[in-house]
Amino acid sequence: MLLTTSVGSLPKPDYLMKARTQARRGEITAAQLRALEEQATREWIETQEALGVDILVDGEQYRGDMVAYFSEQLGGFKQSELVRSYGNRYYRKPIIMGKITRRKPITVSWWTYAQSLTSRPVKGMLTGPYTIMDWSFNEYYPSRRATTLAIAQVVRDEARDLERAGAQYIQIDEPAISTRPEEMDLAIDALGIVTKGLKAKTLTHICYGDFKAIGPKLRRLPVDQIDLEFANRNFELLQVFKRFGRFPKEIGLGIVDVHSHRIESVEEAANNLRKALTVFRPEQVYVDPDCGLKTRSVEEAKDKLRVVVEAARVVRDELRSGLSRNGAPGRGRAVSHA
Repeated sequence: MLLTTSVGSLPKPDYLMKARTQARRGEITAAQLRALEEQATREWIETQEALGVDILVDGEQYRGDMVAYFSEQLGGFKQSELVRSYGNRYYRKPIIMGKITRRKPITVSWWTYAQSLTSRPVKGMLTGPYTIMDWSFNEYYPSRRATTLAIAQVVRDEARDLERAGAQYIQIDEPAISTRPEEMDLAIDALGIVTKGLKAKTLTHICYGDFKAIGPKLRRLPVDQIDLEFANRNFELLQVFKRFGRFPKEIGLGIVDVHSHRIESVEEAANNLRKALTVFRPEQVYVDPDCGLKTRSVEEAKDKLRVVVEAARVVRDELRSGLSRNGAPGRGRAVSHA
């Protein structure tokens, strides 16, 4: 009940950022960079364990952009010049020039390394086929649908390899699907290809976008859990979910804002969680930051994770005791709307 986790990315320490620049310049070898990426991964696993996070992530210390990373490993893509994504952040938008192929597993060795460092489950982390399609230029396939379904085939193979390696949780991030409500059915079809037959718990993370438009179709997403930003939107999404009736899936609930440098208090985050439990059942809620923390400093990310863990512990203790902080019956015993 109220298990804690993180959405995926965590900030890279300064020594790794410097090393990545040196590697691009040819000043250090790939093996030297890999050793430092492993060091940063190990440090983040240790940090999450020390903070008490229940389901860990590897922190994606070996990745840059979430789409470009995969396109660099797949056949059929080439990389473009830098394109502005948001704010002052840029990425090399991939160009699809031929049939998309997967030469070998992309994330399995990193997941295996991270999982070897802890007895707690580590999530497998993939970028979903719709988002890879939407954030790439297409010069080969005849339509957006054909492109997305072709990508889904290779993401499916990666997910299966993660499961065979032992991943209990596989997250397929699809931040782009909320920006084009008219293509929600395509995103659902593609995600269905990826998750079909998997026994691992499957998740997808969606941030920003028009949830009033896509909301009625969220329950059709073929995953066990949908992870969403709530804190950054001042929990306005709760009003959307109240209209749905009983929601059948688990919810990954963002209770701290990753787009702000401000560190929320434990009580503020706990109140956010209590607010959400008027709509969702405690047993269907996983607790985390709104989105990936890679845009925060290392210390900010640690502080926000600490707040998430402590707030979840406070509310979990309240539910277990059956008493709220003012002595009334526990909130978790009320009949929820979802």
